[in-house]
Amino acid sequence: VALFPNGQLGSEQETVQNCRLGTLDLSVIAINNVTPFSPKVGILTLPYMILSLEEAVTLTQGSLGQKLTEDTIKAAGVRILGWAYSGFRVLTNSKRPVKSVKDLKGMVIRVPKNAIMIDTYKSWGINPTPMAWDETFTALQQKVVDGQDNPYITNYVMKFYEVQKYVTNIRYLFSLEPLIISEALFQKQSPKMKKILLAAGKEASEHCRKFILAKEDGIKKDMVKKGMQIHDPANNEKEFIEKATKQVWPKFYKSVGGKDKVEAALKILGREFPF
Repeated sequence: VALFPNGQLGSEQETVQNCRLGTLDLSVIAINNVTPFSPKVGILTLPYMILSLEEAVTLTQGSLGQKLTEDTIKAAGVRILGWAYSGFRVLTNSKRPVKSVKDLKGMVIRVPKNAIMIDTYKSWGINPTPMAWDETFTALQQKVVDGQDNPYITNYVMKFYEVQKYVTNIRYLFSLEPLIISEALFQKQSPKMKKILLAAGKEASEHCRKFILAKEDGIKKDMVKKGMQIHDPANNEKEFIEKATKQVWPKFYKSVGGKDKVEAALKILGREFPF
């Protein structure tokens, strides 16, 4: 197996396209880069749909996850073999502590080119800046943008502590990274090899779950040692949650399969509509 890390084969959305075309066999990508090709997967990226690692596992490994895999095969020509769990996307910035929505005023925040994420920040009163991942560190370093959001593990590996001072534990989006394979390639495999691939996907998912549980707290402590300040939103994030769910969810009911699909996902989690 030949590995090509760090965008060597193009952007993540390009790798989805290449998998579909058969010029790339497998890729691990952020879920927000799958949704342009398989919009129903976007149900997992609605702000505050997932409130814990346990909920992320429940949705991706159960009946909903299987249905999303089937939808992605039909819509994108790729199969989801497994899921990496990286934790919540927390907000970092270089200007000031952010504890409330008003603290965001005037900030320039980088986001991926994803409609749900862009509209979430708009619900909080700012126009975020969509930007390619490989441009992000330099943009933060040169103060082109003030901040960005990513899981703790990504912020740490990317050394964002060198160019960012403040972290806010907003938990609007749990970062999932599906492992995708070309469906055409998968169907060419023998029944035995198909079973091996599916089992390997499940094993990788479980490894990722255990890894993030074991590593995240230590990463937070080390980031503080490196000079970062970590803050929690006021009132258990109530203001962020209310604005994002009320303004963003209804806009995307159609693309994720309907309001009834959102209700069904919440029912699986034992939760009711937040508004």
